[in-house]
Amino acid sequence: MIFNYEPIIISLKVAALAVIIVICTALPLGCFMARRDFPGKDIIESFVTLPLVLPPSVIGFILLFLFGKHGPIGSLLGNWLHIQIVFTWWAAVIASAVVSFPLMYQSVKASVKGVDLNLEKAARTLGANEMRIFWTITLPLAWPGVVAGLVMSFARALGEFGATLMLAGNIPGQTQTMPLAIYFFAESGDTGTASIFVGIMTIFSFCLIFWVNRWSKI
Repeated sequence: MIFNYEPIIISLKVAALAVIIVICTALPLGCFMARRDFPGKDIIESFVTLPLVLPPSVIGFILLFLFGKHGPIGSLLGNWLHIQIVFTWWAAVIASAVVSFPLMYQSVKASVKGVDLNLEKAARTLGANEMRIFWTITLPLAWPGVVAGLVMSFARALGEFGATLMLAGNIPGQTQTMPLAIYFFAESGDTGTASIFVGIMTIFSFCLIFWVNRWSKI
């Protein structure tokens, strides 16, 4: 029997693209929320961290409602751009990005809060603008936490199952990631192939966490 590597490749591509989306959204939002106080902030923070506590099936159902053919986003994309998200590779990316977003957001926010405000104030007195302060002071000092959030988000995106199954389905060669492959191979009685994928995911996730722990001590 020839081992099918497609779930591994799909999982890595989905997780990588999901992390890119998460970085582009969680990094600026985390920095903003760490430095600003305004009415309704607690509501926003509760909303963006909700995927941490919601069951994956609930997240999948919400995404299915939003991106479905008759959903608010799905109908807009379908009618105007003729794009279908549900049961496509992009659906898996969206599901993975949503569930991994809170990890990156919380890590970025905590790291930025740990940066000494006096250093930023000193840079302002020397004439530095906010963008330069962010790139030369805030981000470099918060970088260890940002990297930790990045790795944890990647690991979470790699292991996403419930929301991906509901939104993207289990289509071999298209949306079947490693977690989906493990479930359906085990369900069909092919425990040997399922065990291989379990071993790959376990070793890979262990190496990621081990690297983060070692890197944070340097």
